[in-house]
Order: sequence, then structure tokens, then C-alpha cells
Amino acid sequence: MTAHASPPVEIELRAERPALDDRPLAKRVGLVILATDHTTEPDFQRMVASDRIGVYVARIAYANPTTPENLRRMLPSLTEAASLILPNETLDAICYSCTSASAVIGESEVERALHKSKPGVPVITPTHAVTTGLKVLGAQRISVLTPYTIETSRPMANYLTGEGFHIDRFTCLGFDDDREMARIKPDALVDLAREATHPDSDALFISCTAVRAAVAVPQIEAAIGRPVVSSNLATAWMCLRLCGETAFTPKLGRLMEQALPSP
Repeated sequence: MTAHASPPVEIELRAERPALDDRPLAKRVGLVILATDHTTEPDFQRMVASDRIGVYVARIAYANPTTPENLRRMLPSLTEAASLILPNETLDAICYSCTSASAVIGESEVERALHKSKPGVPVITPTHAVTTGLKVLGAQRISVLTPYTIETSRPMANYLTGEGFHIDRFTCLGFDDDREMARIKPDALVDLAREATHPDSDALFISCTAVRAAVAVPQIEAAIGRPVVSSNLATAWMCLRLCGETAFTPKLGRLMEQALPSP
């Protein structure tokens, strides 16, 4: 059969453009995470993202093992990563999702690097979010559980004591690869938390954005009978509050029942 050429389709240009919203979503959260991170994005999609809040992610190069030296090497990458999140558009918050690096590099240095690309945007680090959350919960004496080695745990211990917390017990698991940290079973964290919590502590802090602790916080709180703050739970909580989300979601943990303190 001989194919017959079809006449060209007539395409019409509508004279008037449709009305536009100011933004596709009302609030925007920028998220800077490690190239090797398996956990932060799923946690933020579950706890932060909604039909009102968008979460926009940029990844930065990172090479294991997780040592203070390797963590510190990420600092020069933060400015470029932030610039790739909705370029030339404003954000309502930007979060650097690495707890140990925030302690090693320092919160002021992280904020300075991100502000080079996103000036004036509230910067969230896990260390700041965690200490704010612990204080809101009234915790002064704490127990700490990290997946890190002793070498990488030391800056975290120094940071927490510098923030005025008394550490009753500090337990580390000896991992130096954040991809393996992400494979720790949430159910195993419940048992680890029982062991790590000192009887005199007001709360337990589970460090590391790679660890899937946020999904297990309600079970851990039930097991140890006191509040639990994990890195991703704390940053998600602070992002929500900075975006004006005032609804309490106790099913995610006691911290999600708290308001953000006034500046």
C-alpha cells in the first residue's frame, strides 16, 4: 500500500495566557545531602513534603570513610550545591543534612557557605536542630547513640557539652561507612537504644542523618520511656516550623508535638 501524506496539523496559539500562581507550592525547603545518603530524602518526603511544602534536593560529592578529615572536605562544595537548588529563587529554609560534618566544620562555617548562594535564607544544621529540640523538650542530661567510630564521635561529644548538656552515656557503634550506617535495621535500633540510655538521662539523642532512626522514634520512646531526638527528626521538625506548619504530629515522636521557640 502507498502511504498518503497527511495534511499538516493546524496548531493554534491561545491569545491569553492562563493565570499563574506565585509559586507551584507555597513553601520551599532546600536540602543539601551527601552523594552516598540513602536516608534523608525518604525521611523528608515522609515527614516534611506535602501539597503545601516542596523539598528540593542537591547532592554533593563525598567519599568514605567517615572521618573528621573527610567530613571537613565537604565545606567547599556547599556553596555550589545550594546554588543548584531553584537558582535565583528564594527558599524558606535550607538544610545541610550531615550531623557529624556540622559538628566538625562548625555551624557558622556551614551557614556562611550556604548564604553565599542563598543569602538571608534560614540555615538548618542537624546539630542546631537537635540541640534546639532537646532544650525544647527540657532535656539537660542526655544519652547519645552514634554509628560512628570513637574518632568521629569525639567532635560530637565536645559540641554537645559545649552546648551545656551533661552526657550520662555516649555509645558509638564503630561504623566508618555511611552506606552501612543506613543499613542498620530500625528494629535493631530499639534494642540499641535501650542499652544506650542511662537511667538518669532526660532524653536520648541518636546521631547521624544516614541512620534510619526517625522511623523508629515512636517505638524507641515507648521502650525507654523518655523523649528521643534523631538527626532527621529534628531537622524535619525545624523545617516544618520555619515553613509555618503548626500542626502537631505526635505519631512521629514527642518532638513533633513542640513549637519552635521564639528567636
